[in-house]
Amino acid sequence: MAAVLVFDIETVPDVAAIRRTQEIPADMPEADVAAWYAQARRTATGSDFAPLYLHKVVAIGCAVRDGAKFRIGSVGELGDDEPELLRRFFELIDRFTPQLVSWNGSGFDLPVLHHRALVHGITAARYWEWGDDDRDFRYNNYLSRYHTRHIDLMDVLAAYQPRANAPLDAMARLCGFPGKLGMDGSGVAAAVAAGRLAEVRDYCETDVLNTYLVYQRFRLMRGEIAAAEYSAELAFIRERIAGYDAPHWKAYLAAWDGENGTAAAGVAV
Repeated sequence: MAAVLVFDIETVPDVAAIRRTQEIPADMPEADVAAWYAQARRTATGSDFAPLYLHKVVAIGCAVRDGAKFRIGSVGELGDDEPELLRRFFELIDRFTPQLVSWNGSGFDLPVLHHRALVHGITAARYWEWGDDDRDFRYNNYLSRYHTRHIDLMDVLAAYQPRANAPLDAMARLCGFPGKLGMDGSGVAAAVAAGRLAEVRDYCETDVLNTYLVYQRFRLMRGEIAAAEYSAELAFIRERIAGYDAPHWKAYLAAWDGENGTAAAGVAV
């Protein structure tokens, strides 16, 4: 059975890219560039959300389930730049050829990674395999929306209808998991600007675990695993997370054992 790689990214507006594409004078302070562009976007679109190619990746969280092994954490080190984060992420795909799982990965994470890898000249041969060199990828690759080598849970559960999309936080909570703790995507840029990148990485990791647990519920729903296997997997994950000393994992377990515990989801664990 292929390894499973669940991933999530966190981004901030790339001020240097905004300068280059908008031909903004080099002497304008970064904060002014960001404020000007946000206002320009609000005027043009009603939202200050930047186009995906102008998002800079600051964190990539991954969970890998490979046989009896489970690892979860952030790609790279705290001080790594964006190209290094991208390189390490795609190296995981080269190494494992995994089943990729995300929440809104098709709509956000992967397009951002595509654009930024192109900008930085990052090679990702296995990820971009379309079947020319490996026939197994001809009808099931990472790029096709309707192939299963990458499962975007949000997209699949909404039957590929954007109006039916649901947020990860809500679906995780409805399934009895903690959901988001202490931060959401709207707070990432401010946290990074304040020097709190470590907190952003922690937040990204907990979102990855939310996605992994919802994915197990998805596997149960489609009959890929039985209820006993599902319960055993959740117990296994609890045990692994309980072995981590980091405060965000202690908070996650406390929330899982609280009023949002799995008992509320109607599945014995």
